[in-house]
Amino acid sequence: MELLESIITLRVGDFLRSTWGTDPWVEIVIDLISVVVISTFCLLIVIFLIWLERKVIARIQDRLGPNRVGGRYGLLQTVADVIKLLIKELITPTGIDGLSYNAAPILTVMAALLVWAVMPFAPGLIGVDLNIGIFYILAISSVSVVTILLAGWGSNNKYALLGAFRAVAQLVSYEVPFIFALLIPILLARSMSTVDIIESQTVPYLFVVPLAALIFFVSALAETGRTPFDLIEAESEIVSGFHIEYGGMKFGMFFLAEFVNTLFMSALFATVFLGGWNIPIINLILGVFGLAPIDLNTLAMGRVIGLIVFFSKTFAVYFVFIWIRGTWPRVRVDQILGFNWKFMVPVSLVLILVVAILDKLIPANTNAVARAAIILASNVLLAFLVLEAVRRHARRKRLERLGPPATAVDAADMVAQEAHHPEAAPAH
Repeated sequence: MELLESIITLRVGDFLRSTWGTDPWVEIVIDLISVVVISTFCLLIVIFLIWLERKVIARIQDRLGPNRVGGRYGLLQTVADVIKLLIKELITPTGIDGLSYNAAPILTVMAALLVWAVMPFAPGLIGVDLNIGIFYILAISSVSVVTILLAGWGSNNKYALLGAFRAVAQLVSYEVPFIFALLIPILLARSMSTVDIIESQTVPYLFVVPLAALIFFVSALAETGRTPFDLIEAESEIVSGFHIEYGGMKFGMFFLAEFVNTLFMSALFATVFLGGWNIPIINLILGVFGLAPIDLNTLAMGRVIGLIVFFSKTFAVYFVFIWIRGTWPRVRVDQILGFNWKFMVPVSLVLILVVAILDKLIPANTNAVARAAIILASNVLLAFLVLEAVRRHARRKRLERLGPPATAVDAADMVAQEAHHPEAAPAH
């Protein structure tokens, strides 16, 4: 009965320690159970994520989506696809580098699963609470760059190698603003532990540093190869990219890693910018009415509530990933790299400088809400200045294309004419 209660309340580890003691072998057994549970969850949730993405995109594009296998809603369509990949013949091209070719898909899945070790699902429900959790995530996620290069080079195919080089260029480039955006919550929380970052969010960092959250989200789109940054496997340009020579379940492992990574990026966004399993907004409202905040660490069902809150936030962010994929077109690779190095990196650097200075200047005894309001105001001001700089730059380029005007009035007329009659603008 106690075991069943511990399963319901997600406290199996506490039950095993109280039953078997705290010997090292007990901790090893608990760690192995955690590894099996988290890995199995990540591998099985992909079946649901694929179905969810196909149905949501179908609704966005006014289609039905899967509606044959598994009844009216096509619930078993993804299961049928998985079975097809499992029984499909594995064809190995000649001339490949066997070790690189076969290791790449395995390493890709391993890297996608390892990052979940430091993800806090609920109070006390985490693989391992490292004091350098964010650094661990960045280190493991960088392995995906190596696996892509291994897959492209080991395939002995020029198109695969070209796709691998382009993927590496994109992933390495967007890691820079990705890391800069993560530095800001680390700076505010004064810790790299994912648990500490969650507990430090009296106000969710999304409402404190929204510009950092936006930079992080755009970088996450590029890091996972999602639309509009899906040039890693641009079929119309490089014939499916670095995994062109893979078939069957070897290709399925790359596909699996993409969905696991996308879900992880959604969970990381929810952890770093939305408070993870915590409920800071509700606690703030309770504080306004003079009520005590809710501490999930002390509730009997706190872990269950925290798990529900965590995955609600995670799937809300994941829906935005799907929404963008179903609506935005793909952009060119030169536009992607130019946008990163000419816009994302400079803005993120300035943002770090502004937040660091303000965080130092604000007195230590300042109320958390007041501190958040001051930093939020700096973000809004910086965003306005950036948009104004972009607007002026676009206007200058537009005037250069139209030719030198005689007067300022003529320039304004030419811009207005182009806006109302774009077909009359000079060709370029």
